[in-house]
Amino acid sequence: MSKYFFVLTMLACSFAYGQNTFKVVIKNGETNDNLIGATAQLVNSSNGAITNEQGFLEIKNIPNGVHQIKFSSIGFETKMLNISFPVGDTLQIKLSQKEETELDEVVIQSTRTNRTIKNTPTRIETIDGEELDEKGNMKPANVSMVLHESTGLQVQQTSATSGNSSIRVQGLDGRYTQLLKDGYPNFGNFASGLSILEIPPLDLKQVEVIKGPASTLYGGGAIAGVVNFISKTPNEKRAFNFMLNQSNIGQSNIGAYSSQRKGKFGYTILGLVNFQKSYDVDKDDFSEVPKSNNFTINPRIFFYPNESTTIMIGNSITKGDMKGGDMHVIAGKSDSNHTYFEQNKTLRNTTTFEFDKKFNNKNNFKLKQSLSFFDRKINIPNYGFSGSNVNAFTDASYMWQKEKHTIIGGVNLLYDKFNQKNTGILNATSFTKGAYIQHTWDITENIKIENGLRLDHLYFSNPNFSKNQTFLLPRISTLFKINNHWSSRIGGGLGYKIPTIFTEQTETMQYQQITALNNVEAEKSIGGTFDINYKGEFIKDLMVSVNQLFFMTQIDKPLVLLNNTTNYFFSNSNKNVISKGFETNLKFIYKEDFKLFIGYTFTYAKANYLQGNQFLPLLPKSKLNLAFIYEKENNFKTGFEGYFTDHQYLYNSTKTPTFWEFGFMAEKTLRKYYSIFINFENFTDTRQSRYKRVVNDSNASPSFDDIWTHTEGFTFNGGIKFKL
Repeated sequence: MSKYFFVLTMLACSFAYGQNTFKVVIKNGETNDNLIGATAQLVNSSNGAITNEQGFLEIKNIPNGVHQIKFSSIGFETKMLNISFPVGDTLQIKLSQKEETELDEVVIQSTRTNRTIKNTPTRIETIDGEELDEKGNMKPANVSMVLHESTGLQVQQTSATSGNSSIRVQGLDGRYTQLLKDGYPNFGNFASGLSILEIPPLDLKQVEVIKGPASTLYGGGAIAGVVNFISKTPNEKRAFNFMLNQSNIGQSNIGAYSSQRKGKFGYTILGLVNFQKSYDVDKDDFSEVPKSNNFTINPRIFFYPNESTTIMIGNSITKGDMKGGDMHVIAGKSDSNHTYFEQNKTLRNTTTFEFDKKFNNKNNFKLKQSLSFFDRKINIPNYGFSGSNVNAFTDASYMWQKEKHTIIGGVNLLYDKFNQKNTGILNATSFTKGAYIQHTWDITENIKIENGLRLDHLYFSNPNFSKNQTFLLPRISTLFKINNHWSSRIGGGLGYKIPTIFTEQTETMQYQQITALNNVEAEKSIGGTFDINYKGEFIKDLMVSVNQLFFMTQIDKPLVLLNNTTNYFFSNSNKNVISKGFETNLKFIYKEDFKLFIGYTFTYAKANYLQGNQFLPLLPKSKLNLAFIYEKENNFKTGFEGYFTDHQYLYNSTKTPTFWEFGFMAEKTLRKYYSIFINFENFTDTRQSRYKRVVNDSNASPSFDDIWTHTEGFTFNGGIKFKL
């Protein structure tokens, strides 16, 4: 009996000895941070585990011998390793970040929590690198095409001759949208009508759009939403992009982007030059596209003293010269019947600094600073307006990360000073001191809440008056994951906007006869959004994504432009502005090669202070976006787009007709690094002059209609690209 017991004991010991426990820590190969939620799994087996907040996992009951193990994490390259068991101490595995990831794997930067989009309670839309590349083919000079063709966004042209434009979110005036470049608020005020014309897409990694109030992190100006343009950063692998583009209306673009990290240093540099000839499509002697030339150069240097610290210093210079109006004047052949022109000369210099320190416990400290100088001169016959804007921004924040809680606390300072040259009548200064806290709580795997509170103190002064105001701004967003296919977000908050004379209306007037603000106060808002999402395989090989969004924003004490017998002035109205509606986005992907996008926006926006017709001017109630794309990766891409725009009301209450516009593009990769592209924009030649001439009165003293659709009509362009 003892003999059998001894044999059984030895067999049990042998079996136990042959079962191993595998221990590993999985890290980010670039930052050396521990990866939470990464997986390790034995190939052809269900045996695996997920890392905890220290990046650690263990897999038990692994027999002796060589086993293949797969290591993976969202946003990182999968790694396969053959490991011989038994194995010694705890191993350390590093995963490399993917250069491009799918939509649901995009890491969001605008909420500063380093979460993927599907785990972020705040509703954020992203325009990824692939779409930016596609839109860059259409208009390499700036991001206006990227925003124009996005659901719920509207690029509003403010000048018939210069092409100046602003960006509207959910129908609200452009001054209510906060434009950011890598989180820096260096756009707006005197530059507002030109801002999107000075941001090239070539160095962008993605664009993040928050619709609705987003004041916790970004303060005043984020009433309608935030558009954050995120730049590419250097990797160990060198990146080099070059583009050459030419259009039929006389636009030439030459641009290049390069980046690389080597050891403790890295760099990115963007250079872009744009030339545009004046273009008169309807032969009425007035330009629909101004003659212009501008350039941008933006170098950034990165220093990595260790794997947890990053220091960045950058400087961007943009210079532009646009001249539109009478074609004879532009050509230097003015006479008594041909005198009108509008010229904009601009110079922008922005210096940025960022210090980013990550700690072993996943906490993070970040300091951001920027200093921006913007100089602009506007000239028309017998009138000139010029000034300079200084903008300084400092933000210091600390992020605490626990298993189910992420807390961000910080303070920031924003100084803005406008100086009108020669007269100084419209000089204005604002200084905002703010403190904020944001808490993201993973209540369960399926319920996540993000709430925030901001306290701002605003000081505003000009030659007429000075004012102090304090704002307490709460905000909350909640994500509900119903199952693997369905989810929903709901959120809302308060906001405010610092008073300014620089609006879409005053931009169209070149600020003539505008008097300085007097005894006005900041506009205040309350708003919210609610959406429902579905994503899944509808039938075999057909992926379907649906997003249904509802929104509402109310602005109290809106700043309204009024006029007396001689001048225009601003005053706060006691009656509010309300914008509400919904957006529907559908996305169909068949076998990864065929993609269909359908976007519909319904906006019902009224200004209750208006007499008679109260609908906001230049805002269509309905807008439909359609895009069909066929793509063979690294081979061929073609796309067809169609856009419908509903009736709009002009400032004089005239109702415009509806219209369609269509476009077509194609790109062919010739070799691994080379491609050629061609784009036909608005090939049905929809333009405003087909309905009525935009220019009124005589050539010597013209006036212009409001711009409600294309002015240049059908255009086409093509070029070559080189990517390394």
